[in-house]
Amino acid sequence: MDGHGEGLLKGLATTFKTMVSPTHTQQYPDVAPELPPRTRGVIALLAENCTVCMLCARECPDWCIYIDSHKEEVSVPGAARARQRNVLDRFDIDFSLCMYCGICIEVCPFDALYWSPEFEYAEYDIRDLLHDKEHLGEWLASVPPPPAHDPNGEPAKEETAAARKTAGPGAGAGPGRAAGPGPGRARA
Repeated sequence: MDGHGEGLLKGLATTFKTMVSPTHTQQYPDVAPELPPRTRGVIALLAENCTVCMLCARECPDWCIYIDSHKEEVSVPGAARARQRNVLDRFDIDFSLCMYCGICIEVCPFDALYWSPEFEYAEYDIRDLLHDKEHLGEWLASVPPPPAHDPNGEPAKEETAAARKTAGPGAGAGPGRAAGPGPGRARA
């Protein structure tokens, strides 16, 4: 047989094998799908952590985050003058524009944004895909906890700092670190 007939037979064999194998159809509306543990569904907001730094809105490539705030004076006992802080008035995400890149979540220094595995938020009208801070806050309940720390991995920087603090000044350099000067440091 020439090269064309062999390819045709391979293709027909694949087709026949697929026809006789059982199907794996998921009955989605009736049976909820099993999603991977860290599925990216929708962005959830913890409004208490938001300091209106605007990093998320500035870094968003689609410009789909809308934030409004006002300044409020806070009197601190013992301070010479009152301080000002930003109060979040509006935090909206337009999911008709969002491309779910996660940049806003990564740049948030105060852990105010999280991925939620919720994916059932389709609307009949595209204008209803603009979700406000209350709606984004409702999805926070479905955010999974962070994965457990690997016992064979490096300790978290918070744990290391706490261990150094409890050990006191002049304590050893800690596990895995040399007590002498590190690379790039001059020796006396």
